Amino acid sequence: MRTSPALRRKLISVAASSAALLTAASTASAVAAQEPVPAGSAHPTAQISAATEAAPGVPAERLIVGYKSGAAEAKSNPAAEADAAAKGRASGEDVDFRRRLGTGAALVGLGDGLSAADVADVVDRYRADPEVAYVVPDRLNKPKADPNDTEYAKQWDLYETTAGMNVPGAWPTSTGTGVTVAVIDTGYVAHSDLAANIVGGYDFIADTAVSVDGDGRDANPADPGDHYAANECGSGIPASNSSWHGTHVAGTIAAVTGNGKGVAGIAYGAKISPVRVLGKCGGYDSDIIDAITWASGGTVSGVPANADVAKVINMSLGGDGACTSATQTAITAAVNRGTTVVVAAGNENDNVANHSPGNCNNVISVAATNRTGARASYSNYGSLVDISAPGGQTSTGTANGILSTLNSGTKAPSAESYAYYQGTSMATPHIAGLVALVKSANPALTPAQIEAAVKANARALPGACSGGCGAGLADAARTVQAVSGSGGSTAGTTYASTTALSIPDNGAAVESPITVGGRTGNAPSALQVGVDITHTYRGDLVIDLVAPDGTAYRLKAASSSDSADNVTTTYTVDASGESANGTWKLRVQDTAAQDTGRLNGWKLTF
Repeated sequence: MRTSPALRRKLISVAASSAALLTAASTASAVAAQEPVPAGSAHPTAQISAATEAAPGVPAERLIVGYKSGAAEAKSNPAAEADAAAKGRASGEDVDFRRRLGTGAALVGLGDGLSAADVADVVDRYRADPEVAYVVPDRLNKPKADPNDTEYAKQWDLYETTAGMNVPGAWPTSTGTGVTVAVIDTGYVAHSDLAANIVGGYDFIADTAVSVDGDGRDANPADPGDHYAANECGSGIPASNSSWHGTHVAGTIAAVTGNGKGVAGIAYGAKISPVRVLGKCGGYDSDIIDAITWASGGTVSGVPANADVAKVINMSLGGDGACTSATQTAITAAVNRGTTVVVAAGNENDNVANHSPGNCNNVISVAATNRTGARASYSNYGSLVDISAPGGQTSTGTANGILSTLNSGTKAPSAESYAYYQGTSMATPHIAGLVALVKSANPALTPAQIEAAVKANARALPGACSGGCGAGLADAARTVQAVSGSGGSTAGTTYASTTALSIPDNGAAVESPITVGGRTGNAPSALQVGVDITHTYRGDLVIDLVAPDGTAYRLKAASSSDSADNVTTTYTVDASGESANGTWKLRVQDTAAQDTGRLNGWKLTF
């Protein structure tokens, strides 16, 4: 869909049919406390399981023993150790005192390979001791973050192993609490699955022909609908119903979660500030620029100060052409104020370099993937794409789209609903939601550090991508774990070479060096190697990363069946056995005749 020539921006989505609603509730389980069982008593199955398992079907390897306050074992570690040894001798097992817990209880080990009956025997010995207040297995706990939202089972984009974004794995660490995300879009139509997470926004549409609501700028960002008649937005453009686009985007980011209805939001602890810039036929750059400024805490003449300054901006919108100086100035200022700007790459199946604001600097530009993890057929691509995220592809089945909050009204608002959409508009809020999770987990991070972490902790795209899909498919759990210090790659520094080298046809390899210094220890287990090569038959190319000690890591092998152009992608290398400091090299060789190319540059992200 294209806008009227008079307007420069549009929604970056491809509408799909409404969702049929099904119920797929999930519940969390709880384990009841067990009453002591005297030694020698019978052990019903339920009692044995509760008393002896660290996890369902897994016998405990440790016990937590609480002694009565007057017992010597309650205060003396040697006494607790002696008691454990005595219980072990009596049961014929290897029982040993490990340490004292903060509550005063003793942690005792049982060794490996015990059966449930063996563990039950040791438990009985402790329970028979009048100095013991309680004895329980040291149970293994796992995250219980799966929500009970009725449509969650349809949100493959959050959890499916193949091409989902691994969102549930991030929730035990962060849900986005304390972060406001500004959705610069069509505004917000009331929805009970979003209402609790909506904070103050603004309507920045100054032109009443675009605003539809009968007035200009005001503090009410309500979406009255953006429908239009055939040819109303340009010759040959067919009629369109209202999209409720901003509400769909908002639901992906922060739909209320765990409320027993609807969908789950990626950053459901975050708040959404709806900022309206798109109306009938699209929206003007001037309104979008003011919206970016205001949302990030800047001053806009005639508009009250923003009481809910956003640390994340989502812009699922775009138009043709270069990023203008006016738009770039607003984005740069927002980033300098500490706001991360996430934008859609666009839906033209074209290089994002031709579409703004996806081609602006200082943004996270997002391409869309389908349910198999390949680049969606409509998604833009190119070296300016930073990351990919699920955008869906309804041409392969409605359920392969992205399900989120919507409204059933074809023109004006009607009943709230849910629907599947596809588009880079749908991919972008996945990343905005992830940025909110990251910012909540580590509020000190700058926009540049957040972008680096998102890219460094992405995984390789499960499917094909021609033209460049950024660092890969974003991984929410890995990224959040990295910034919170519990795993992954913190992605603190990127080292780059922009020296171009010609790649001779069917000739000797060329090598481009990058020198890394000042780092401590070894390279990460997920070293990111970004490659930008122009070539007319990339199947001819063999690409290796050469570590400082000369060890070569094969990034790409030659393939006679890969006739596509160019290599613009990011590879992940387990370089944990290599010293980080030293001179790294990218080695590229053309192994067949008739085609030539150029290494434009490459980078290492630690």
